[in-house]
Amino acid sequence: MMNRRAMIGAGVAALAIGRGAQAGERQMPDTRFRQFQAVIDAWKRKDVEFVIGQMADDIVWHYAAAIAPPARGKAEARAFIERFGKSIGEVRWRIFAHAEDGDRLFVEGVDEYVTTDGKQVAAPYAGVIEFRGDKITGWRDYVDRATIDAMKAGGAYPPQVTELINRPAA
Repeated sequence: MMNRRAMIGAGVAALAIGRGAQAGERQMPDTRFRQFQAVIDAWKRKDVEFVIGQMADDIVWHYAAAIAPPARGKAEARAFIERFGKSIGEVRWRIFAHAEDGDRLFVEGVDEYVTTDGKQVAAPYAGVIEFRGDKITGWRDYVDRATIDAMKAGGAYPPQVTELINRPAA
């Protein structure tokens, strides 16, 4: 018979090795983060086919949650990526922290890039990415669009943005 401390320890260990895994199945830590990191790497290469390939057909992507309507389905997601990508040169997207809860990934980072006309943009953000199997089904990015627009117009990074983006990436 297990004592209370042993039962709690066993429960914590089970959560640490596979929250969200099926009974008897072991899920590797950071599985969803590794999948998402591959999407980030493809985004940096401007590999639209890989990024779209990681999405479920019925994806709902709030690329600017609470500001713009979401892209629904791969066709709308592709249209957004292609439209957004036309104005971007170099991409330096970084993640500072992440956490996983089953098929949900939470990230905090900075979408940092240089526009095709040479403007430096750094958008601190938080995101929630949901998976079904190996595909992204939901993606919600939370950003300050006014700060992004000011930088695209040639404004300098505000001090609070500089402080946020000068942290080491994960």
